[in-house]
Amino acid sequence: MGEKNKTLVLTADIALTVDTIRQLQIDLASDNLIVITQCESLGCNLPLEAASLDTVIAFSDIAPYFREQWFAEFSRVLKPSGKLILHKRVPSPEQEKASMNLVRQLLMSGFLEVKASNVNYSDISITIKGTKASWTVGSSYPLKIKKASENTLPNIPINEESDIIDEDSLLTEEDLANPQLPIGGDCEVGKTRKACKNCTCGRAEAEAEGKLQKLDLTPDQINQPRSACGSCGLGDAFRCGGCPYRGLPPFKLGEKVALSGNLLVTDL
Repeated sequence: MGEKNKTLVLTADIALTVDTIRQLQIDLASDNLIVITQCESLGCNLPLEAASLDTVIAFSDIAPYFREQWFAEFSRVLKPSGKLILHKRVPSPEQEKASMNLVRQLLMSGFLEVKASNVNYSDISITIKGTKASWTVGSSYPLKIKKASENTLPNIPINEESDIIDEDSLLTEEDLANPQLPIGGDCEVGKTRKACKNCTCGRAEAEAEGKLQKLDLTPDQINQPRSACGSCGLGDAFRCGGCPYRGLPPFKLGEKVALSGNLLVTDL
């Protein structure tokens, strides 16, 4: 049977006072104390088995004593959920900074529930407490995954007398009728456009009946084009509806308009 509340008391001093040891026995309610003095001579290697201690209490009066190697060794000899208590002698003006540094170091070493305590064995010392994690490195736990049922949809009881609206009843006859798409033209009906070869908008018939005027530009308008608005030479996107140059390629004002050979010839 294992020993209950086995505690290690560690100090870098030559010895601990009797009053300090008695106070520890009262606080821990246990006489099972292992005391190691001048621990710096051990080189951060405690002569104890792994996971053999319930509590480790360490005292330090020298600055470099508490360091990462010692925290790793404390974690090795502590049982899962074991307690670590650090007492460090620090002058009053530096106590807050020293407490923050020790708390950060313990957290970085893997200890949990790290906090500064008000329990001091000296007026010029600080006390930091931490807990070793209950799990160990390499531990594994099975995950309980609930198997999905065949019917993934919830079975919702339906009351026939409840106010359930039929979605089809919300549609009118107009909604159910097939939409009439507008007939799209492939050419623009206007005075300065020509009918396409496959014209379906009626422009070809209008041109055949002479209802539309053909493009009629004077030689002066072609050789020396002018524009009252200044946009005629930019192209059809910038020309007004009555512009005589609609349908012609962009050109520079004052320069001759370059026309293709079949521009003024109808497609009929």
